[in-house]
Amino acid sequence: AGRAHPRVPHATSLLRCCHPPSDPPLTAMNPSSHELGSHGCTGAGVEELSLVPLHQRPELLEACAELLREEWGKSRASRLHALQRSSDSFPACLLLLRSQGAAKDPCQLVGHVRLSRVAGRPHDLFVESVVVARALRGQGYGRRLMEATEQWARARGFGCLHLTTHDKQHFYAHLGFVLGEPVQSVAFLSPTIPAEVLRLFSTPPGATTTTTRPRVPPAPPPPLPPPAAPTPPPSPNVIWARGVLAESNRHSLLETPHRDAKGLPLFWMKKHI
Repeated sequence: AGRAHPRVPHATSLLRCCHPPSDPPLTAMNPSSHELGSHGCTGAGVEELSLVPLHQRPELLEACAELLREEWGKSRASRLHALQRSSDSFPACLLLLRSQGAAKDPCQLVGHVRLSRVAGRPHDLFVESVVVARALRGQGYGRRLMEATEQWARARGFGCLHLTTHDKQHFYAHLGFVLGEPVQSVAFLSPTIPAEVLRLFSTPPGATTTTTRPRVPPAPPPPLPPPAAPTPPPSPNVIWARGVLAESNRHSLLETPHRDAKGLPLFWMKKHI
């Protein structure tokens, strides 16, 4: 799957969808969806934006697969297989939809983002496959997609988002992301994962688990080493990168020590939400 770095826009047709008869209008979404309100006015009326989990709108599966295929390639079957894993238990594929505020009008698939759990960090999520339809770029929808994703994650008790990008680090910095350390995302929970790990990822944020273990007497403390004279810490080399302050250890918004599998520079970023 692609990482969180939108591409350079060029013209293409918009992916459209229609509300199924049983679906509520975008102004009355169910609790697991997020109504984002009006984004502007057009000749047809006020534009409404909503963030909806893909597994609650399966009729959008084909349109979403085409959106991702246009951006990063891979076969239609491969895209569909990955998207069909979307669930409330993660990974979760979220869709940004827009309409003109009337339930009978067609809605447009604006963008997509995928969220996964992070190994060893039950309150964190990993963001990837961030994409906005090419014909809609440059209109602020990327920001709206990320802001809605933060609201969605925060409403479920998560407190930090992680992502990687090759060349959109300044975009994410303007959204409040800072340089971070590498983390391990968990795309899905396999039956072969040990029960202890499954409990870690199935426990909602804020819940606590207890494990009964035999009491082991503490080992005696090791002897203290002789005191050594403290050495003064080196002064950090501080740089300004387009208005963002960062310590330079080959790790800034202009340079990173991290590389992907192809050897390309990779920026790890995070945001506490």
